[in-house]
Amino acid sequence: MCGEGVIYAMRMSNDINLGKLQTVELRHYWPHEAHNFTRWLSEPANIAMLGDAVGIEIQVIQVEASVGRYNVDILAKEEISNQNIIIENQLETANHDHLGKIITYAAGHEASYIIWVVKNVNEEHRQAVDWLNEHTDDDINFFLVTIELWRIGNSDPAPKFTVVCRPNEWQRSVRAGDLTNTKTKQLEFWGQLREFATREYPELRLRSPKPLHWFDISIGRSDCHIAMILDSQKNQVRCELYIPDSKQLFKALLESKGTIERDLNLPYAVNWDEMEGKKASRISICKPFNFDDESTWKESFKWLIETAIVFKRVFSKGWNGESVH
Repeated sequence: MCGEGVIYAMRMSNDINLGKLQTVELRHYWPHEAHNFTRWLSEPANIAMLGDAVGIEIQVIQVEASVGRYNVDILAKEEISNQNIIIENQLETANHDHLGKIITYAAGHEASYIIWVVKNVNEEHRQAVDWLNEHTDDDINFFLVTIELWRIGNSDPAPKFTVVCRPNEWQRSVRAGDLTNTKTKQLEFWGQLREFATREYPELRLRSPKPLHWFDISIGRSDCHIAMILDSQKNQVRCELYIPDSKQLFKALLESKGTIERDLNLPYAVNWDEMEGKKASRISICKPFNFDDESTWKESFKWLIETAIVFKRVFSKGWNGESVH
């Protein structure tokens, strides 16, 4: 019987028709860099794909934004921090001209994130971008990204972004001399959580981790965001809606407290903290956690991520249930 089973399996495998991946020349799909590719990339679904690749939330402000006599392809901002992002596109191999442009554009718009999208990368420019990341502070972040188009048979081409260079948060922290034991573990915790989320919960896009006690997640609003908190002092992890500067929003949400808590439907008490005397307010849920016991980390990853997903679903709506997007 075993032999017959093997023969049957081999016959079945021979009957499977698999397509062959083929690359598509970028210029066949986007003949003009500015008129075609940049316009395509600036559309919400496409800029979100680039954001997924680099690990940040990108909101387009303007296409062909002026910098003196020049124009940057896309001026955008990071949704949580409101920091400026410049994106320069090149449907050819990276060159010196565009390297100079991204530095000029970054200075002109005081950008914190610089994303250079190219067809191909040579070793000299990869080394140059790595050098920039190694010799700038935490406020400046360079990304070198390749764009490819792939198809199977006669299918529509599918874009693929690959990050070639990105900031190395670990090396930066070491260089800054502030990587204490606690910060080391914070960076390890968020790094492992991001890997876990990417594998198990791909719908939740997370940025690159930093050695901090919090990890922010955009919900598509500029007046609030979700924060996952690692509180080693109180031995707890916490998920919260953080409202940095709008008591009016907090009070409006508080008026719908019953509806919101019912929609959250979580087995933990919801803490409504107006933080009197401060600009910020928060709505949070916490869970006991032993930071020093790494065997419990995976359980906390799951709780934080699942709670954040629920928060995002509930608070990305208005307090009357209307979408705010």
